Amino acid sequence: MDNNSRQAPPYTNTMSISDREFAQLRNLIHERFGINLTDQKRSLLVGRLQKLMRNLGLSTFSAYFDYLVGDKTERSLGELVDLISTNHTYFNREKDHFDYFAETALPATINKLRQQNCKELRIWCAGCSSGEEPYTLLMLMMEHLGTDYSKWDAGILATDISDRALTIARRGVYATERVKQLPENLQRKYFTPAGADNMAVIDKIKKEATFRRFNLMNTCFPFKKPFHMIFCRNVMIYFDQPTREALVRRYHQCTEPGGYLFIGHSETLGRSQTLYNYLKPALYQKGTL
Repeated sequence: MDNNSRQAPPYTNTMSISDREFAQLRNLIHERFGINLTDQKRSLLVGRLQKLMRNLGLSTFSAYFDYLVGDKTERSLGELVDLISTNHTYFNREKDHFDYFAETALPATINKLRQQNCKELRIWCAGCSSGEEPYTLLMLMMEHLGTDYSKWDAGILATDISDRALTIARRGVYATERVKQLPENLQRKYFTPAGADNMAVIDKIKKEATFRRFNLMNTCFPFKKPFHMIFCRNVMIYFDQPTREALVRRYHQCTEPGGYLFIGHSETLGRSQTLYNYLKPALYQKGTL
């Protein structure tokens, strides 16, 4: 037998997953990340995991499950969530949110804080993906405050479960076509060319974003002070109703009275929730004391 005949066969879509194996992985993913994988996502799960499993030398999904639960470092869980999460976003996605932020929510919050003789503005992007959302908000904050920005304790906390997405966000380099979704004045002022087809966020903006890995399924959020605004857009679409309701309760506990919660336009808190006041589609406000 020559060497060629002993080579591994080419990568093919041949792995299968049993009902029990799928249930094991689905329950683990739901428990750890809140993501609700329906039966329709079964083939997607197989397709996204099998190459990783081959590289690990694992031939069954039961063996992969054992590998996950046996890894005390939880790095393997990080790999898993990177593979199953979409992280699809772009600059100025759902533009009316940014318009409302710049024209209404931010000026109202700044005026309220000035009346309180306070210059600490707290904003959290929960599920920040690859960074387009927090960077855009920072640009709008700097535009609104101008030279006064340096006198404020502002910046943005941006969190995500995906290490892959956070690596992109910290780097702050994006395809030029994606940056073109922003108004031209923001492109000129807050980006520099980075090669033929890329644009880089300037350091003045990057240093104002604090990127952290954070799991929204943590039952207790560790923040010492509540936020004036929380952005959690196009994240809860992956959660079932009980998971969404529990997360919204935690958000509410972390929101300042009068603070805002932005969610994705394909999402809703439902008419039965009474924690936040409805302002407009995908936008809510916590009542004042």
